[in-house]
Parts: sequence; structure tokens; C-alpha cells
Amino acid sequence: MKRAELVLLGITAIWGFTFPAMKVSLEYVSPILFLAYRFGIATLLMLLLFRGRVLKRETLFEGLVLGVTLFFGHGFQIVGLKYTTASNSAFITSLYVVFTPFISYFLLGDRLGWRDVSSLVLAMSGLFLISGASLHFNYGDLLTVLCALSFAFQIVLVQRFGEKDYLSLAFWQIFWNFVLSLAYAAGAEGLSLPGNVYAWGGILYTGIFATVVAFTLQVRYQRETKAYRAALIYSAEPVFGHVSAFITMGEVLSPKGYLGALLILSGMWNEVRKD
Repeated sequence: MKRAELVLLGITAIWGFTFPAMKVSLEYVSPILFLAYRFGIATLLMLLLFRGRVLKRETLFEGLVLGVTLFFGHGFQIVGLKYTTASNSAFITSLYVVFTPFISYFLLGDRLGWRDVSSLVLAMSGLFLISGASLHFNYGDLLTVLCALSFAFQIVLVQRFGEKDYLSLAFWQIFWNFVLSLAYAAGAEGLSLPGNVYAWGGILYTGIFATVVAFTLQVRYQRETKAYRAALIYSAEPVFGHVSAFITMGEVLSPKGYLGALLILSGMWNEVRKD
């Protein structure tokens, strides 16, 4: 595995541990306000660390585009977490791996193969099982599917904008995510200061490690590998997410849930054979 791919694996582990962190925080702070604090802290930290190096105008538009996809992705994800488990959220979010080749086809002109289709079928079968194998689809799980679609767009667009300055691109996508989250929270949820240590623990962990560290490294190293290979590395995120949810919250899945999780992972890992 290349150095760049090892870095992406480390990022994936960081992201996996955000699921229980966010789930606990939601007991004390509204979801989009959580995102506003998360990305506000991340924006400030990047300015303090990198100063004018990140304020390049030539990446402003691309950063806005990425920021919009991240806003929808994180917004759907964290609101969905109010209505589903951290483990379900982790596995369903990872569907962006099987969505990515189809988005790449439409946006980048990449080829689609039968493995892409079979991977999607496997993963969607797993989604049905992990959501309870019922026609009454869980609301939180549905929102998380929309989150996965948004993240698939973000992954492909990072690949599309890969020739741009990675540091500035990372900053602008974080900044615009903050602006959009703050505007939505101000209008729909109201602005307040969280008064609980668990809320701030989740905000600081996701703001510093899962945002500044992870996104900066993502746009730096993802361009050194193919979009679908990056998505495959990110497929380890639900495993990290479920393990961390079990350790911190005692979450376990039902037998159908574990079978569904295995099918989702099988669909993602099937993509490896494209090489």
C-alpha cells in the first residue's frame, strides 16, 4: 500500500470514532449548531496555523462547491443520528463507496463495469437488512443514505479539483461548511452556547481531528490515488465506527443487522477486484 493510502486509512480511523462522539453530543446540543461549532473551530484553527497560505482566491469557488456537498453530507448524517444508532449511521454512511463509481461516471467520465453494479446490489441488500428488513424504512437511516450520496459527490469532486492548492482547498470547504451550518442553525435552531462537557468533547474532537487534520490530509494525499481506491480505503470507517460505538456505548447489532453490515462491506470490498 502506498504512503498516501496509509494516510487515508489513518483518516478513516479518525472518522470512525466520530459516530459515538456525535451521538453522545446530540443529547446536549442541536445537530446543525453542533456542526456550526465544529466547523467554526476548524476554520479558526486553520487560520491560526496557516494564516494567509489558505486564503487563495483561485480555490474559493471549488472550496464553495466542496463545502456545499459537505454541508449536506454532514447535515443529513448528524440529523439522521438522532433517529438511528451510531453503528447504523457508520455502516450506511459508508455506502458512498458504492455510489462513488456512478458519480465518477457522470462527472469524470470514468468507466462503469459489472462489478460496480454487483457491488451496489450487495450493499443495498445490506442496507435493507441493517434497517430492519421492513418496508417502513427508518427515518434516520434514510437521511443517512442521502448523506452517503453527498459524500460520494465530495470524494469525486476532490479528485476533480486535485490540481488545486490542497491546503487552501481544505480551508475553503471547511469555511463554507461553517457559514452554511451557522446560517441554518441561526434560522432554524437558534444560537446558544453548549454547557456540557460531553458536547464540547464531541465538538473539539470532530473539529480538530476529524476536520482540520483529516480534511487537510485528505485533499493532500487523495489526489495521489484513484477516486475509487480512496473510497475503498474509506470503507473501513464503519468497522472503526461500530467498534468505537461498542466500546463507548455498548452498541450491538441484531443478527439481521450484522448480516446487513457484512453485505454492505462485501459490496464495498467487491470494488477492490476492479484492479
